[in-house]
Amino acid sequence: MFNETQRLAGLSPEVARNAIEIAQAIAQRRLEDADRALITALAQAPAHAEILRLCGLVQLARAEREAAIGSLLQARALRADDPLIHDALGTGYEAIFDYARARASLHRACTLAPDNAGFWFNYAARIYADGDNEGAQPVLQRVLSLAPKHAGARILAANIAAAEGRRDDAERQYREVIADRPDQAGMAWWWLAVLKPMALTEQDITAMRHLIDDSRIDERERAAAGVALAYALEQRGDFASAFTSLTEAHERLRRSGCRYDARGSTEHTQAVLRAFDPAPAGAQAAQGEEVIFIVSLPRSGSTLTEQILAAHSHVEGGGEIPDLLQTIMDESDRVHGALAQWAPTHSPQQWRLLGQRYLARTRRWRKQRPRFTDKRLDNWLFVGAIVAMLPQARVVIVTRDPLENCLGCWRYMFTHDYTHEFADLAARWREFDAAARHWQALYPQQVRVQPYEDLVADPETQIRALLEFCNLPFEAACLQFHNAERRVTTPSASQVREPLRRDTARAHKYGALLDPLRKELGLPPFQY
Repeated sequence: MFNETQRLAGLSPEVARNAIEIAQAIAQRRLEDADRALITALAQAPAHAEILRLCGLVQLARAEREAAIGSLLQARALRADDPLIHDALGTGYEAIFDYARARASLHRACTLAPDNAGFWFNYAARIYADGDNEGAQPVLQRVLSLAPKHAGARILAANIAAAEGRRDDAERQYREVIADRPDQAGMAWWWLAVLKPMALTEQDITAMRHLIDDSRIDERERAAAGVALAYALEQRGDFASAFTSLTEAHERLRRSGCRYDARGSTEHTQAVLRAFDPAPAGAQAAQGEEVIFIVSLPRSGSTLTEQILAAHSHVEGGGEIPDLLQTIMDESDRVHGALAQWAPTHSPQQWRLLGQRYLARTRRWRKQRPRFTDKRLDNWLFVGAIVAMLPQARVVIVTRDPLENCLGCWRYMFTHDYTHEFADLAARWREFDAAARHWQALYPQQVRVQPYEDLVADPETQIRALLEFCNLPFEAACLQFHNAERRVTTPSASQVREPLRRDTARAHKYGALLDPLRKELGLPPFQY
C-alpha cells in the first residue's frame, strides 16, 4: 500500500502539510477544520489523487454522497492501485445503496492490500449486510487472523451467533469485546442491550456511563452506549433518564455528521409516485409468483411478518436482500436516468426483462422452497416497479401506529439519517404513509396493508388472511412462528423467537416527554 511519502508525492510542502491536517481532522471528525484546509489544498492541487481522495472523504462525512463518489472516481482515475481510494469508494457506493459496486470496490481494496485487516472487515460487513452470513464468516476469520482483537469483527461474529439463535454464545462474545476493548465497545453494548431476555445489569449501567462520559472516545461509540443505557434504564422503569440518554445519543450522532435532507427525500418520493400515476403497462407475462415482498419503515413488525411467512413449508425467508434496488439501479445506469424518468415510458417487454433479471439474481432463495420473501424495508418506494416487473408478486406493506413507529426508530441505534430528529422522523413517516396509501389504491389485488396492531390483537384471523392474500394454504406452523428455525439478522432476531406479545406499546410510558414528537406528527398532547 502507498506510504505517506508516495501518497503526497507531487505536492508542495505547504499542500502536503494541509493534506496531513485534513486527514487528521477527518479521523477526529473535525469537519470544519477539514473543510478549511481542504479549500486551500484544492485551490493549489485540484487534480492530485490524494487531495481528491480527502475531498471525497469530507464530502462523505457531510452526506454529500454523489459529489463524494465523483471526487473519488477522479482520484481512482489518477491512482488506480490505491486501496484507500477503493475502500472509500465502497463506502460511497454503500451510501447511495449501490451495493454491487460497493462490494466490488471493497474487495478490490482487499486485493490491493491483503494484509490490511480494516479493508477485510469493511468487505465482511458488506457481505453480512447483504444477508450472506456464510460468505461473511471466512472473511471475518481473515480479519481476526490479521487482527485478533479487532472489535468490529468480533461484534459481527457475535451478531451471526445471535442470528443463528445462539444467544448465550453471542452474549459471551459481546462481553469479551467490552472487556478487551472498552474504548471500542459502544456497539457491543448496543447489541447486548437488544438480546432477549435483557442482558444488562446494574454493574453494566455503571460501566456504560463511564464510557459515555469519556470525551476521548469516538462520538458514535458513546452514542451507541447511550442508546444501550436507555434500554437498561427503561428496564428499571426510569423513563425520564432513558429519554435524556437517548436525546444525548442522537445529539452525538448529529455531531458526528448524520444529516437528513427531508425536503429532498420528500421530493424524490413524490416524483416516483407521480411516475406510476397512472400505472404503466407492465410485464404481460405471468411472472413473479415466487416472491412475497415485505416493506415498511423500521420497527413496524416487518421481521415478525416475515417470520410468520417463513414458518410456512413453501416459503424461504430471504431477509433484507438488495436485489430489487440493484436491478433498478442497473437499469438507471443503462438508460442514464432515474426511475421516475424512465418508468412511465418503459414498454411491457422492458418490464418483463427487468423482472427476469430480478428472478435470476434471487434464484439462490428458491433452492429449498418454491417461494421466498424479500424484506428490504425501503422497497416501499418501488412498489410500482415491483408490480410492473412481477405482476404475480405479492406486496405486504406493514404499518404501525405513527407515534409508536417513530419512537421505535428513535430508540434504536440506526444509521438512517432521519432517525435523529423528531421533525425528520415525522417527515419520513408521512412519506411512507402517502406511498402506502398510493400503492394500495393503485394495486388493490397485489398490495396488502398489514397493520401491526391488528396482527397482535387477533393473530389467527390476520395470519389466515395474510396467507390467503399470498395464495398460500393455511399451515398451523405459521401460528407458532417463534419455533421456526432460521437466521434473522435484524435487531428483532431475539424478539421473533418469542411467542407474540401484546404489550409492545411504549409511548405512554414516556408520557409528555414525547409531546414534541406528537406535535410533529399532528397528534394531540399526552393526556394524563
